[in-house]
Amino acid sequence: MTSEDKDDRPPSYVIFGAQQKRLREVRGLSTQELSDKIPYSVDLVRKIERGERRAQPDYIEAVDTALQAHGVLVVVGEHLSNQYLFPEWFEEYVQAEASALRIDIYDTHVVNGLLQTEAYAHAVLSAHHPTLDDEEVEARVAARLERQALLPRKPTCMLSFVIEEWVLRRPIGGKSALKGQLNKLIECARMRNVTIQVLPTACETHAGFDGPLTLLETAEGKRLGYVEGQAGSDWIAAPDKVRSLEGRYGIIRGQALNAEDSVKLIEELAGNL
Repeated sequence: MTSEDKDDRPPSYVIFGAQQKRLREVRGLSTQELSDKIPYSVDLVRKIERGERRAQPDYIEAVDTALQAHGVLVVVGEHLSNQYLFPEWFEEYVQAEASALRIDIYDTHVVNGLLQTEAYAHAVLSAHHPTLDDEEVEARVAARLERQALLPRKPTCMLSFVIEEWVLRRPIGGKSALKGQLNKLIECARMRNVTIQVLPTACETHAGFDGPLTLLETAEGKRLGYVEGQAGSDWIAAPDKVRSLEGRYGIIRGQALNAEDSVKLIEELAGNL
C-alpha cells in the first residue's frame, strides 16, 4: 500500500513513537544524544519516533531507563504487547482483517489461520524457523485463534476460501490433528457467511500457479490485494492490479469443486482417518 492511499503506519507504532519523542524532548535530548545512551542507532530512534518501525521489548527497556521514564514507556509497551504476537510485516493485515467487509482467500500450503484448530495451529507454529520457544508458540497460537472472532462477527464479514486438496491430505500435527482440522472446516462451511471450496489435485492446470493470494474489502469499501512470500508480504492497491487478482481468483473458484462437493470431499477425507 502506498502513502497516497492512506497512512499505513500501525497505530501502535505511532503511539509509542509520540510518547518517546515527547519524553526525549522533556529531557532536552536530541535523537543522537538518546542514541548515544542506548545500544541502538540514531536511525532506528528516528524511525521509531516517526512510527515507521516497531519498538522491541529490549529497546523499550533501554529507552525507558535512558529517559528516566520510571516505567512509563514499559507500561505503554505492555498495553501494546499483543502487537508482538504477529510478524511485523503481518500486523497491518491483521488490523485490516478485523474490520473487513469481505475477504477472499486462496491457500496452497496450510489451512488458513482463520480456520485452524488449536492443535493444527500449534503444529504449524512449532515448525517455524527460526525456532520459537514454547511460550512464544503458545502466545501466537492464542493470537491466531483470537482472529477467528471475525467469523461470527457482527456486522457480518463474507468469507470465501479456496484450498488446494493436497493441503487437506498433509497430516500436519498427526492424523488426529488433521481429522480435527477437517471436522472444523466442515463446521465452518455450514456458516452462512463462509464458503469453502477445494481445488482438486487432479486439476491438470489452473490460474493459481503464482501462489496464494488474499483479496480484502475494507470497512470503507476499498478493494485491496495481499500476498505473502518467504520474507514478508505486499499490499496491492493499484486498481488495475487488484482487478487482475480478482479475475484470477474468480477463475480459481470456477476451477475448484463447488461448495457442496467440497464439503463431501472433506467429509470423505476425515472419514478415512
